[in-house]
Amino acid sequence: MAKKILIVDHNGLMTEVMSYILTSNGYEVITLDNAAQIFSSIRQNEPDLIILDAVLPGIDGIDVCRLLKWNKETQALPVIICTDIEDTESFLKQEGAPNDVLHKPFGMNNLIETVGHQLAA
Repeated sequence: MAKKILIVDHNGLMTEVMSYILTSNGYEVITLDNAAQIFSSIRQNEPDLIILDAVLPGIDGIDVCRLLKWNKETQALPVIICTDIEDTESFLKQEGAPNDVLHKPFGMNNLIETVGHQLAA
């Protein structure tokens, strides 16, 4: 059975490209264009991994990550944040930090390797 990945990104082109790359590599992909429905989507779809844009409309992706990591039902779910922020070392050490970071712009191989690493952990 294919691993499920939930992508939350307001950029439709980015979501489309990531979905294409991941489905081409055998993953099942679910997408959201904002974080408003993320918890209901997690309950409904039971993803194995979340890829979350750092900048989302309404609520910041970093804050969403913290909420996921502080919630007992979702704290073990691996989260990868996509960002163009260069200095992520201190960010990764904060409470509620993501499991990994993809620096924009990222390549196809970087996406596949990061996802594979987190799903293998």
